Amino acid sequence: MGSASAGSVRRARGDDRRGGRPTSRGRVSRPVRILAALLVASPVVVAPTLPLPANALPANTFPANARTAPALAQRAADDEGRLLFKFRDPRIAESSGMAMSPTRKGILYTHNDSGDGPRFFAVGMDGRTRATFTISNAEARDWEAMAATVDPKTGRGVLWFGDTGDNNRVWPDISVYKVMEPRTMRDATVQATRYRFRYEDGKHDAEGLMVHPRTGRLYIVSKEFSGSVYAAPAKLRTDRVNVLRRVGPAPLMATDAAYAPDGSSFVIRTYFSASVYRAPGELLAHLTMPPLDQAESITYTRDGTAVLVGSEGVSSPVYRVQLPQQARPHATPSASSAARTAKPTASRAAAREHRQPDDGGVAVPMGLLWVAVAVGAIGVIGVIAYRTGR
Repeated sequence: MGSASAGSVRRARGDDRRGGRPTSRGRVSRPVRILAALLVASPVVVAPTLPLPANALPANTFPANARTAPALAQRAADDEGRLLFKFRDPRIAESSGMAMSPTRKGILYTHNDSGDGPRFFAVGMDGRTRATFTISNAEARDWEAMAATVDPKTGRGVLWFGDTGDNNRVWPDISVYKVMEPRTMRDATVQATRYRFRYEDGKHDAEGLMVHPRTGRLYIVSKEFSGSVYAAPAKLRTDRVNVLRRVGPAPLMATDAAYAPDGSSFVIRTYFSASVYRAPGELLAHLTMPPLDQAESITYTRDGTAVLVGSEGVSSPVYRVQLPQQARPHATPSASSAARTAKPTASRAAAREHRQPDDGGVAVPMGLLWVAVAVGAIGVIGVIAYRTGR
């Protein structure tokens, strides 16, 4: 908001250029002056209340010298995302969900969006497909997300696939398929256990699926302007439809979600950014995301220090985004330790999962919020000026 010219100051003051005297129609009332002052000051008032990106540091935070410059450049690259690889398999044309293998180092699982069959791909960190798996007893109506956990009894990996997309909100129920992680990286056909769900408050479109690694509780995150996190029953049934109950808010238009490897926090991805939460509505950090054509998927690395984010499209990229310190898990259990510690910590983890939210949890970019504040204030000023000048 630059300084006004002398002419604009005279016009704001109400001077009549022909007579040099203030006119009643041009007089600016006290409420208008107050609102105008608030409008000018609003960046100062609003900005401190908004979380800054991890790399948004003051210019004088570190001395600018040859030794610190490379480190700062690398930190900025890590915060905004580093290209890890691109999918090389042309069959992976709409990667809509991703999950790191909980038991196999360097293996990432992914599946396509609607239009493909019930299959998923095991991909190495070079982008090459290691194996393709078809689920014989599943339907791929609109697969939107997946998750990976460890069976606490056997230490074997478990994969979850969410057939949760319902753009027109017409399906009587949605499905999640549970598949035991394949023992070998060779093309194969596998079997799944199907769980059906419905929401307690009506139908929703959803693209986020996450499973708590310690309690095993499943969560669905709806993709809406006023999104929500829904919890499944602690014990899932295959002989009837399970009811999903709302436990907290979710950001605007969530496209994926994932739990940290130790269950201490979770991340929700949107088209615009990503946010890490301790519990629904309890924000830990906002993450700066790399530019993607269609931001669709997110998953944690096995050590929990970063997330991987992906997009749809042939040869789509996968980026690694480093997490800020406050958003990192305190400890990442291995498959064997998860089996030993799951039962003793289940009650505490469940209590933390269902902690009451503190806020709406909607992550709004600062620029967008400032534009909204400015437009609203200008509108109010205009109305008052019109009424006082009549």
